[in-house]
Amino acid sequence: MDVEGSLRERLVDAGVELVLSEGTASVGLREIARRAGVSHGAPRRYFPTHRALLSAIAHRGFEELGARFAAATAGTAVPHVELAVLARVYVTYALERRGMFELMFRHDLLDSSEQSGTPDGPRLREATLPMFQRVTELVVRCLAQALEPAAAVTAAALWANLHGIAQLRSWGSLQLALGDDGFNSHEGLIEAALDAHLGPMT
Repeated sequence: MDVEGSLRERLVDAGVELVLSEGTASVGLREIARRAGVSHGAPRRYFPTHRALLSAIAHRGFEELGARFAAATAGTAVPHVELAVLARVYVTYALERRGMFELMFRHDLLDSSEQSGTPDGPRLREATLPMFQRVTELVVRCLAQALEPAAAVTAAALWANLHGIAQLRSWGSLQLALGDDGFNSHEGLIEAALDAHLGPMT
């Protein structure tokens, strides 16, 4: 990696640490520069806007999540099993990397239509959409139906359900609603979500 690429990675690294420790609202170009040990104007060379910086940080999150998906599903051939594995990885990532997870899907804050930080880098949408497309393809295989709008809606509903489980779990709301006797972990909720959208695994 050249010096320019190395400095950009240092800035993104600093942003990731800041997001994880203090949340999205704390991420600014000046604070990133301070943590990376460079002048306050240096980040502007790579991230002309705050949205570009947040997008580069979010892109790192999708790389992390994608790597977890790949490792967890290696050798898995049954679509329902693969989807269940992905669901668990998704919720676990959300709980372990809370600040990053919350940023990754805030497309109201991110730059998903333009280049994310570098002139030749991949757009953020090219990191986001493959995840949803994979879930949709697995839903199609689970339900043994052709790829059609209904399958995408089912996939989106399942995704929203899993995202809600992760968020409500991290906020303590599920524990409050279900109580100690009804809530032991998020595993049962993930299984219930999969069964609700796909039917019980046979």
